[in-house]
Amino acid sequence: MIPISDDNPTLRFPVVTVLLLAALGAMWIFVQGAGLSPVQLSATVCNWGLVPGEITGRAALGTAVPLGRGLFCVVDREAVNILTPLLSMFLHGGWAHLLGNALFLWVFGNNVEDSMGRARFLVFYLLCGLAAALAQIAVNPASAAPMVGASGAISGVLGAYLILYPRVRVHVFVGFFFLTLPAYFVLLMWIGMQLLAGLPQVTSIENVTSSGVAVWAHIGGFFAGVLLVKLFVNPELLAARTFIRRRNHPTHW
Repeated sequence: MIPISDDNPTLRFPVVTVLLLAALGAMWIFVQGAGLSPVQLSATVCNWGLVPGEITGRAALGTAVPLGRGLFCVVDREAVNILTPLLSMFLHGGWAHLLGNALFLWVFGNNVEDSMGRARFLVFYLLCGLAAALAQIAVNPASAAPMVGASGAISGVLGAYLILYPRVRVHVFVGFFFLTLPAYFVLLMWIGMQLLAGLPQVTSIENVTSSGVAVWAHIGGFFAGVLLVKLFVNPELLAARTFIRRRNHPTHW
């Protein structure tokens, strides 16, 4: 289920959302080399990606995790590791990873930013990303596999959207079909799929370290967004948006 757009107009241009998208793109192209060099890409993922076992100290020093093509990520005790929960939010593992995250952030982020205000939205986004990192660490604190991506922070944006705009119509591709569905259906289906994928990881160490997707970061970020949204939303902006939405789409608010 791929979101394309929504019927949810904004009051102001989404400056922070655009800047976040630009930052993700700039990191991918200029720091990670757009994935053209496997060595450069692996180095960024290994050095700045979040390794739960490095944060907790429960991964044995020198443990090597294969990254493909004869490349390995080795557990270390470098000082930069403490910053990886933040740094990893701006890194990606491939073009599909980046573009998928960018699409979700653009479709849902502009409206959440418009309801919070720019500064509040930025803080909210970063806190959701950190909560996502903590969730992944909690599920497998000894993992030596690096985790990168903005998915956790963006999942928080999805959680906020669910609370703020559950009945707004979202346009999605499902297989070869173009559908218009209420946001609550799209977002509950999404988090349901994450939970189905994540539950086996609670009891299977092998799944956690080898699946390639940090599902619990998605889950942790989503529920952080659900819990934090009311603390960050700007009541005046939300009221103004609600008025416009009801006027433009009286049956879909």
